[in-house]
Order: sequence, then structure tokens, then C-alpha cells
Amino acid sequence: MAAAAFQRGLCFRSDPGMAGRMEARHRKRQVLSFFLCLYVSLVACETIRYSVREEKKSGSLVANIAKDLKLDVGKLSGRSARLVSKNTKEYFELNTRSGDVIIKEKIDREDLCGQSDQCLLQFEIVLENPLQLYPMEVQIDDVNDNSPKFSKNEFPLELPEHLPVNTRFPLERAQDSDVGTNGIQSYAILSNEHFSLDVQTRGDGSKYAELVLEKQLDREEQAQLTLILTAADGGLPQRTGTAQIRINVLDSNDNFPQFSQSVYTVQLMENSPQDTLVTKVEASDLDQGSYAEITYSFRQVPDRILKLFKLNQFSGEITVLGIIDYEERSSYEMNIQATDGGGLYAHCKVLVQIEDMNDNAPEVTLTSLTSTIPEDSSPETVVALFSVRDRDSGDNGRTVCSIQDNVPFALKSTLKNYYELVTQKPLDREKVPEYNISITATDRGTPRLTSVRIIRVQLSDINDNPPVFNESSYVMYLKENNHPGLLIGTVHAADLDTEQNAKVTYSALLGNIGDLPFSSSISINSENGNVYALQSLDYEQTRDFQVTVRAADGGSPPLSSEVIVRVVIIDENDNAPFILYPLQNSSSPANDLVPRSAEAGYLVTKVVAVDGDSGQNSWLSYQLLKATDPGLFAVGLQTGEVKTSRSITSPDSVKQKLIVLVRDNGEPPRSTTSTLNVLLVDGFSDAYMQLLDVPQEEEQQDTLTLYLVISLSFVSFLFLVSVVTIIAIRLYKTRQCRERYVPSSRNFYCEPNFPTNPADRSVTGTLPQSYCYEVCLTTGSGTSEFKFLRPLVQSLTADPSAAGGSVRDSHINSELKGEKESLRELSHKVAILAKMVLKMQLFGLRQPSVEAALRLLNPDDNGSAPGTGDKGLQGKGGWQNYK
Repeated sequence: MAAAAFQRGLCFRSDPGMAGRMEARHRKRQVLSFFLCLYVSLVACETIRYSVREEKKSGSLVANIAKDLKLDVGKLSGRSARLVSKNTKEYFELNTRSGDVIIKEKIDREDLCGQSDQCLLQFEIVLENPLQLYPMEVQIDDVNDNSPKFSKNEFPLELPEHLPVNTRFPLERAQDSDVGTNGIQSYAILSNEHFSLDVQTRGDGSKYAELVLEKQLDREEQAQLTLILTAADGGLPQRTGTAQIRINVLDSNDNFPQFSQSVYTVQLMENSPQDTLVTKVEASDLDQGSYAEITYSFRQVPDRILKLFKLNQFSGEITVLGIIDYEERSSYEMNIQATDGGGLYAHCKVLVQIEDMNDNAPEVTLTSLTSTIPEDSSPETVVALFSVRDRDSGDNGRTVCSIQDNVPFALKSTLKNYYELVTQKPLDREKVPEYNISITATDRGTPRLTSVRIIRVQLSDINDNPPVFNESSYVMYLKENNHPGLLIGTVHAADLDTEQNAKVTYSALLGNIGDLPFSSSISINSENGNVYALQSLDYEQTRDFQVTVRAADGGSPPLSSEVIVRVVIIDENDNAPFILYPLQNSSSPANDLVPRSAEAGYLVTKVVAVDGDSGQNSWLSYQLLKATDPGLFAVGLQTGEVKTSRSITSPDSVKQKLIVLVRDNGEPPRSTTSTLNVLLVDGFSDAYMQLLDVPQEEEQQDTLTLYLVISLSFVSFLFLVSVVTIIAIRLYKTRQCRERYVPSSRNFYCEPNFPTNPADRSVTGTLPQSYCYEVCLTTGSGTSEFKFLRPLVQSLTADPSAAGGSVRDSHINSELKGEKESLRELSHKVAILAKMVLKMQLFGLRQPSVEAALRLLNPDDNGSAPGTGDKGLQGKGGWQNYK
């Protein structure tokens, strides 16, 4: 092979021209082969034939062409396979994913091919890249889905008697839409003694039947026979069709009937009632017996006469059956046939002349109608043009026309029987949007007939009414802390106009809610008037506000109206109680000093809280949540006063920690806690003051704090001076009282704390009047607390009996003791207030007013806690300023 290849290479090198000619022949041969293959694939492909039964459901499988053509199913889509039908309707479709040809539409062979023996549907499968065509045929096989049918259910057959035997009578064929064996294959009748059935086959293969007389007929023996003819096909299952053959046996007859007159002429009034006698025809026959029995019937008359007149076949009376209308036809002509019992007959003519009567009401015919006119139309505007016609004649056809009186329209007569409907008065659509005008036409016949035609005239709107709100003003309520976009309410305005003139749009006029414009907080839907809150509102900042809403219609020019909408903010319990005293945000908790000698009911301190809400949301209550010794202290439910519930004993711990819960009355309630540190001390010396832990880092206070401390010290000094002055005055009065009731010669020691006025016993408190306070405030005081000092004047116990005093002296001593207790309690409260003011100054809070301070010292009469009144510390001048 290598040698041969080498020789071929030498040959090509030795003769280059020959190699080129051989290559050209080779290319030409390839081209010819390609076109030959293409021609064979396009033209010479053998037609593939399938068969499918008719009446198969849509989606039934015909064949799988991928399998039959030995093609890869995956290449059908790649080669853009498609099915091209050669019929006007596509009965098949190709599933390129599976290669199945399925029925697209249900096939009825009878509709498609009729009675043809062969029914073929042709189509082609086209493939591209390369192009290939596969012609295919589908033969539609017939199924036995049609039954044989006769043209009529009954075939009458009249046969004279005494016919010869074997006389044949051809019968009508039955029809079957199916073909082949599914077509008609046989005929049969029920067995009888007079007739038999002979089935014949024609040249085209169709079958027909002949009735053969087997026995002569005798009318006197049997005048009528009924035979059931059955046609059957050859399908499975077999289908049949039946018809009835009614045979009437005729008797022999030789005389014809004769009418009394050949033409009957009568007059008949139109609209004669049913069964009215028109005329009576009579005929006679010279025969006897059944041949002399005459029956009457219409002969070749139109259907309209059969609907209007009825003929009694035995008596010959003609009566009215339908409605006789002169305007429809003025005369009728009918032929009457008289038939005797032998089948012989005779004819006569009846002429009926119709007389007119006033039975037609006038007819109103509209020629032109303007169904819609503007409400501002001027008078004499033509709305409609109509004519009036009466089909009757004479006075029965003369008419008059009128309309009702309560409409702003009038009638004007123009040409003969023509009228114009025109406007007569101003129109207002808002009062009456449309009119139903009754046109009454009456003739002059007897009796008079009337017809009414109603014309509906609508008024088109003009923009002459502004929108009107359904309320003079709106009040809407909104809970604070609402979600943005919440629907507050809806304003609605109605416009009596229609369409665009009644299309109302809503808008809010310019305005502010506080410092912000309405547009940032409130939005109004221009279509339906819904009012939305764009942002969350706070009751504590805004209680209510007003906005002016304008409603404008869509007319030209537009009309508008305005309404005021007041939005009221409803308070929610969104503020927890805030502790004013003692402050909870200091770096070191406050300490309250309580002498161990304090009795039950001793006022330790007072928890002061406020709530930013209003109403019952701001009603505060206090309770002791936790304590080092729960039985030692009690908290006033409404006042917040912390008092000792029993006397202090030596085992009680020096340091007592109390947690007071402050809760409001909202729903749900909100609460906060206050922590109190209480020190139980034997006295108010500096040794006990050192028990307080002063943080080293708080010793550095700024100059402002120093000034505040100095100011508070000065106020406290003035207070102490006032207390000393009061005590001095009391002592002076006591001395005078003693001199008044005790002899001057008697040496008696006067108690400096003895009261001079018994009425002062009503003053109650926890600190005696003989106590005063020294405020120790330095720049290095970290706690800024008030420290109690020992009393300036010790209480001297005196035994009235030992001193020789009287009962009056004992009474005076008890009053003086009460005064001392009241002064002590008052002084203690003032110290607490001063301590609270100092802390508020240190933390930059605004000081309470005098009224608020007094209310802190003395609760309200109703027992409510300080700051829970109408304007205590929570109004614009109260608690809001401390925030």
C-alpha cells in the first residue's frame, strides 16, 4: 500500500493537470449525489399510512412517528419537526418531545367524508437541517354510531280491495350515515297473513324492500292494517330503525258527492269571537251505506286560512278559529272538498268578505328624539318629532294628540299628523333629573281607542351646585402614639351635580400644628376624604388642633366649600411615674437619718413622683416593695410618706434599705421604683455623719454647686432664726402664763417647752418645736444631705405634783408637749424639702414653685399624692418643666 501510494504520488507529480481533472470530477460527483439524495428524500419517499377509528377523544394516540421513521426523539425539536395538514381543518398535532401524533379535534367520518367508502386525511412531517418530508395518510375507520332512519314515522297506503295476490308495492328506503357493514343490511316486518317482505339489492349494493300481497284484502273483514317495518344495519352492536305502514282498504264506489251550490258568499265582521259560525256547506251522495257517508275537508288552502277558520268534517260548518283582522286581509277564498265513503269527492268555493270595525289604536312613531338636553336649555327647544297614524278608515282613523299638564313641555302641530315636542319652562336637573312624557293619541271611532307612547327625556348637568359637607364641622378622635398612616376619620361632601361636575376632591388648607405644617402630620385623601395621621402624635405636646378642609368639584369653573375638622388627641398611659424625690440618678444614693428614739409614725422621708399622663393615667399609688426589715417601715398609699410602723429597737440594723414601688392607675398600669437608704442613729453628732460613704471623686464640685449650697445654707439659717424666735416667744408667753396662775411668792421653775395656747394642740408632727436644724454644707460634701443636730433646748421633765402645781399646770404641760411635737414634724418636713431642692439644683432640674412645695409638705385633702392634682407638678408650669 505504501508502494502504491508512492506510485500515485509520483504520478501526480509527473502529471499535475491530470490530478486537477480527477479532483474536479470527484467534486461534481459529490454535488450530483447530494441533489440526488435530496430529490429522493423530498419526492420519492413512500407514503406512510395509519388508520384510526372515528369519534375518538381529543388527545388519543394515532402513531409514534419517531419510532416508525427510526428517528431520535431528541432530534425532533432540534430539526424543527412540524406537522403540515393538507385539510382545511387540523385534526392532528405532533408532540415533538415524544414523537407522538395525537388527535387534536374529534373526527366525525360522516361529516368529513359522507357516504364515501374510503376516508383519508393526509398530512406531512417536515424536518429541517437537512430538509426532509414524510407524506402520511390516516384512514378514518367507520364505527356504527348512526341508526337507520326513515323519512317519516308513518307511511299511509290506500289499497282497493280484491287486488290480485303477489301484487308488489315498493317501500321507501331507510337512510344510514354509516358505510360498509355498518350500513343498512336488512329489512323486516312483523308476521301477518296478508303481506310479506321481499328485500332486493341494487347495482350499487344498496338494499330496498317490496311489500308482497300474500292474501286478498276484504274491506268488510278488515278495513285497515298496520305493519311495523324495521331496517337493521350490520354493525356491532346492531342498530335498527322502524316506521309504521298504515294500510287503508278502499271499498268499491261509483257515485260522486254533489254540493247544493258551487259558490258560497258570506259577510263576516272582523274580530269576531272564536267559534262564530261563518257558513255551512252541504253535499249529498246517491250511494248507500258507507259510500253515502260524506266528510268535508279543506282542499289546497294556504296555512293562514287553516289558522283562521275551522271546518267540521261531518257537518260542513265553517267557524272562526283565529283572529280576523280587516287591516290584514279584507276577504278570504277557500275550496271545500266533500269525500264519500268510497273515496270519491267533489269541490265547492267559499268567499268570506270582512267588514271593518274600530279595532286599531293610533300608532305613535318617533322620527327624531333628543333624549338628553342641557338643564339650561332655552324655551321652544325641540326635543322630539313624531307622527301619529291609525290603520282604520273614516272616523276610526282620525286622531288627536296630547301630553300631561305637569311637565314643562308642549306639543306643536307641524305637517299632517306630525307633532313637535318643545320645552316651555325653565328646567332644573337637581329638582327633576328626567321626565317621562306620555304622548296620548286618541281616534274618533266608536268606541274611541287610545294609545300612549312614553318618551324619556334626561337633563344633562351643568356645574351650578357647590359641594356640601354632610356636617357643619367634624370632631375626630385619635389616640396618641398612633401608627403613621392611621385613618382618623372621613369627611364627606355631596354635590347635587353629576359626573365630572359632582366629582369632589378634598384638600387641606395651609396651617400649622404647633411649629410644623399640617402637611407633615395630616394627610387627606383627595378622592374619598379619608383623614390620615402621617406621624405619631403626643398628647403631652399637642392636645388638639384644627384643620380646614376644602371640597371642590370637577366642573368648569370649579365650585368649592370648606369645613373645619377638629382632631382631639386621646391620652394613653405611655409615661411611667417619675421620681422627683429622692433622685435616682445620683452617683451615690441618698441617706436618711432616723433617731433610734423615734416612735411609731415617725416621718422618715417622702417619695415624690409625678406622671406626665392625665386623668386616671396620672393617679399614683405608693407601696413598699422590698425592705431590709419589712415590719419597721410603712409607705402611705396616696401620700408616699415613709413612716416608722413601730418603735425602733436595739437589734434593728443600722443600715436599712427600702424599695418603694410607684404605680399609676392606667391600663395597663406603669410603675417605677425608688431606692431609699435609711440610717438608724442614736443622735445627730458628727460621728454618725461619718457613716455616710462619700465617694472621693464627688468632692470636686463646680462653682455653681457651691453657690447653690451657700444659698440653701442661707435659707436654712433664716429658717433656724425663725424657729428660735418662735421658741423665744413661746417661752415668754409661758412665763407670763405661769405668773398669771402661780403666786409670785412661790419659787417655780418654768418649762421652756410649755405651750401657751391650748388650741395649738391640733398641730401634729414627728419633730418637737424645740428642735432646730444645722445644715452642714461644704464644697466637699458628696451627699449634700441635711444632718440633724441635737436639740438646742432639752425637754425638762417636771412633775407637777412634786413642784406643787395644780391640775391646770398639768394641762398646760400636755399642750406644750403637743406644740413641741408639731414643731418637730414641721421642721422634719422642711428638712426633707430642702434636701430635695438641693438635689434638684445639683442635677440641673427646675425648682418647684411655692404652691408645689406646700403641696409636697401637705397632701391634698382627698388623700391623693402630691403632683396628682389637675395642675400640680405636671402642667405647663409643673412636671413638664422638670423634664
